Amino acid sequence: MLEPLRDLNGIYRSSDKKAIFLSKIFPSLSFYAPTLMTVLRAYSRIGRSKFAVYEWSSSCLEVFYHLEKAGVKTEVLGLANIRDVKGPCVIVANHMSSLETLVLAGVIGPYKDSTYVVKSSLLKIPVLNTILRSREVIVVNRVNPREDLSTVLNEGTRKISEGKSIVVFPQSSRSLDFNSERFNTIGVKLARKADVPVVPIALKTDAWQSGKFVKDLGRINPCSEVHFAFGEPLRIKGNGREEHRQIVEFICKHLAKWGVETN
Repeated sequence: MLEPLRDLNGIYRSSDKKAIFLSKIFPSLSFYAPTLMTVLRAYSRIGRSKFAVYEWSSSCLEVFYHLEKAGVKTEVLGLANIRDVKGPCVIVANHMSSLETLVLAGVIGPYKDSTYVVKSSLLKIPVLNTILRSREVIVVNRVNPREDLSTVLNEGTRKISEGKSIVVFPQSSRSLDFNSERFNTIGVKLARKADVPVVPIALKTDAWQSGKFVKDLGRINPCSEVHFAFGEPLRIKGNGREEHRQIVEFICKHLAKWGVETN
């Protein structure tokens, strides 16, 4: 099992020495080749049992390091904000690329047993669907918002009562910019119903670009840095509107600092 990210005062920054020579010429190949092996090893360990949290976390962290070895610089801020939360929580983030789906559990895994809210189309991908189901993800169809809300609230509350934290991407789809009007309140509503804190994450992950033919398999761009920033946990009071506003404000502030368009 890999160790958690070694942070200094809650901050992790990748070392310039992690990039391998091949990445300078073929960054995408130098990332996808070892990542495929990591995914296949994870798949082979599942068998008929659920994917243990430490195996899930370790595999995702391997992908994180594959990205660094492909020449992508990474930065994670505010690790203490997730590390020091007592018990499970709801984790709410903007959604930019496939990267966060594969690596976020590696960052938070040493501190929280977690699962995702995912769209049903991800379960059509061979191998990945088995891995996701083993982690008991919450599946939404993105067709009927009312039905999706009911699914997330009911299943999410149950999983939180069992000790799992829930990662939610409230945007309807991945986007390189951030539109606050499309960032719904589903995470805040879940945190309110389950009576747990919500931890916001701002992220910039466009180093993993969308593919022309297969959206999840795009080019790796080492010139684009990866950023994660964890905000302070918030307890939901009243209807949650103020907490939702604070989450959006936190995400917009960091994205603007990283050069991402927000509105």
